[in-house]
Order: sequence, then C-alpha cells, then structure tokens
Amino acid sequence: MGFVGGLVALFTPCVWPIIPMTVSFFLKRAKDKKKGIRDAMTYGVSIIVIYLALGLAITAIFGASSLNALATNAVFNIFFFLLLVVFALSFFGWFELTLPSSWTNKVDNKASSTSGLLSIFLMAFTLTLVSFSCTGPIIGFLLVEVSTSGSITGPAIGMLGFAVALALPFTLFAMFPTWLKQAPKSGSWMNIIKVTLGFIELAFALKFFSVADLAYGWGLLDREVFLSLWIVIFGLLGLYLIGKLKFRSDGDDNRAMPVPCIVLGMLSLAFTVYMIPGLWGAPCKAVSAFAPPMNTQDFNLYNNEVHPRFKDYEQGMAAAKAEGKPVLIDFTGFGCVNCRKMEAAVWTDPQVADKLNNDFVLISLYVDDKQPLDHPIEIVENGKKRTLRTIGDKWSYLQRSKFGANAQPFYVILDNEGKPLAGSYSYDENIDRYLEFLNKGLGNYKK
Repeated sequence: MGFVGGLVALFTPCVWPIIPMTVSFFLKRAKDKKKGIRDAMTYGVSIIVIYLALGLAITAIFGASSLNALATNAVFNIFFFLLLVVFALSFFGWFELTLPSSWTNKVDNKASSTSGLLSIFLMAFTLTLVSFSCTGPIIGFLLVEVSTSGSITGPAIGMLGFAVALALPFTLFAMFPTWLKQAPKSGSWMNIIKVTLGFIELAFALKFFSVADLAYGWGLLDREVFLSLWIVIFGLLGLYLIGKLKFRSDGDDNRAMPVPCIVLGMLSLAFTVYMIPGLWGAPCKAVSAFAPPMNTQDFNLYNNEVHPRFKDYEQGMAAAKAEGKPVLIDFTGFGCVNCRKMEAAVWTDPQVADKLNNDFVLISLYVDDKQPLDHPIEIVENGKKRTLRTIGDKWSYLQRSKFGANAQPFYVILDNEGKPLAGSYSYDENIDRYLEFLNKGLGNYKK
C-alpha cells in the first residue's frame, strides 16, 4: 500500500513538476554525467531515509501494544475519521494544507550554504516540506491504515514503500534523461487525481468511524447507513470523472474529460449500482471487508447469511451441552477486515451455512467489544496481575490463555467439555478446506 501511495503522490501538482527541474539541476551542476547520476541517487536515498525515519518515529512513539490498541480505540478512530475528512476537503480544494513557510525557507537557505552530501540531503528535506500539501494527506492516510493494523513494523514498512516509489523517478530520469521528453506534461489531469483521492479518503474515513461505533455499541452507523454514504460518495466520484461535476480547483476548463477518466467514471458508477441491493441485505462481497457486519442490517431480504447463536462463551457452551452439539468458537472483532471477508466469502456458501446453522452451536466472541463487564475480573498473566474491564478484554484473554493465539479470525471446534476437536483455523477463504475443518470436528465429536 505504501508503494502505491508513493506512485499516486508522484502525479500530484506538488511533486510531478519538481522532478524535471531537480534532475536538470543535478545533471547541469555536475562536471560529468556520472557525478550527476550519483547526486540524483543520493537525493533519492535521502528521500527514503527521511520518510523511513518518520515511520520508525511513529513506531517508537506508540510501541507495539499501543499500535494494536489503536485498532479499536474510539478516540483514535474518531480522530482518524476527522483527519481523513480534513484531508479529503483539502484535496477538494476547500483549503490547502501547508507547513509554515519559515520551515521551508530555513532548510532551503541551509541547503544553499552547504555542499556535498549534506546539501543534497537538505534539498530532499526541502522537497518533503514543499510537497506537503499534496503528500501530507496521502501520508496521513497510509499512516492511519498501517498504525491501526496493529503491526509494529507497519509504519516503517509503509513509509519505506512510499519513499521508494517517490524517489525512484529522480534516479531513473537522471540515468535516462531522454525519458523526461516522453513523460506527460503538467496539467489539469493532476488536479483530477487530487480530487479523486479526496473522494477515496472520504469513503475510507467512514470505516474508522464504523469501527468505533461497533466497538462501543453506539448504533449510529449500521450497514444501511454506511452503504448509503458510500453510494453517494462513489456516485459523485463517477459524475466528476465523466465531467458532470466540477470543483473550484478545476477552473473554467469546459473541455471533455480524457477517455481514461470517463472509463474510471463509468466503473465508479457501476460500483455505485452494485452497492444499491446491499440496502436490502445483498452480501456485496466487494465491500464486506469495510462495511459493518450483516447483523447490523435492520432491513434484510437476504436469508442465506449466518448469524451466531451466542456472543457469550458460557451461555453458548451450556446450550450446546443441552442440545448435544459441538461448538464452533469464532474469535472475531468489529475492526477485523479479514473476519468480514470470511463471513462474506466462506460463511455464505450453502454447505458451510447449513453446517454452521444446523450441526454446530456458533459462538462469536468479539475481542474488541468495549462494553464494560458487570464486574471486573482480576487475572494473573505472565506473572503480572491484570484487570479485565470490558467484554472484549475477557474474550481476548480467553483466546490467549486457552488457545495460545491472539490473531483474528480464529476458529476452534470444541466438545461439550471445552476440549478442541480439530485444531484451529485462521484466515483462509478456501471453502473446501473450511468444510474439511468442520467435518473433521463433527466426526471427532460423534466418535
């Protein structure tokens, strides 16, 4: 994702016009072409070092446990939601995000008064400051995504990919100057990219608000509301790309949109139409990873989905024992993208759905449920005393202590005494393998 973000940033009005000027500067100031190429490569490496340092700083500030907690923390998710909305409005041209000009001037003056590697590094740092109004929203979006993934290396890897994509053209164009003549010239197409990114960031902003809404049980953004907003957003994006919607930043240019834009606009409008049946309960598998789960749907004409019978371990185990059925434990999360993918791609299969509904007692345990427990539970974990205060804390501890796992989705089949029958199953959308897992557990239960 970081590399793709870097490629997108290249074609924004704050970066693309700078490339030929920078490459020409290095080639002209050097006494020979080899030194010019070497300086351009140093410039590219400096860009990578700067953005990688940013990623490492995010990791150092938050740490592994905090990054994992960000995934479902209401304050952070709402902050990220508002941050992406601000970035989107900036790309729409309502206002421009810029760093203080004094910062840029100081770094630029320092670069002019020095020489050698330090001068080149400061020039690269100047680029990061000057291009912030375009790259800032993209970097912010990437850091939000990787930070809430819970991976300690996510921010560093994301920024490394972003920096490599951003730095590569400076080196390649220095090595092959004739490519510059064939590169597209700056123009209105760069503003189209900015506005398109604005729509995409606005759509993804809703995902973060949805995570907080689900984890705390507010019920403000159920599946219908989420899909309605996405239908509007991608419908407007389609109209913009075919030239039926204009922004102030587009100016007075009334020429027809380029063919690639019209094609993308048609795809966006087709995607809009695709989501409409979801308002009545259609699975819409293409958006299942981002939309709230099906059980938040108030009006549903689709009857093939699987709903857990219980969301409490003790209640589910008691019911399974009374009915003489094995238990399928589904450790999941409101903010778990892969969980939604499994539910949409695997659980909707007729054979899988039949087994889950009729042969098992399905218990879904949400490890990020922030609703408080009636009574806090004191536990000892790794020699330290801890207090479990939320429902999610309780189920997360159960998964770690009983099954030695901490990732979701995580499926395990138990007998009525709570003993595993068929090992465990994690994220894998292969329906045959999932059926094999279910059949193995069912067969062992009947022995």
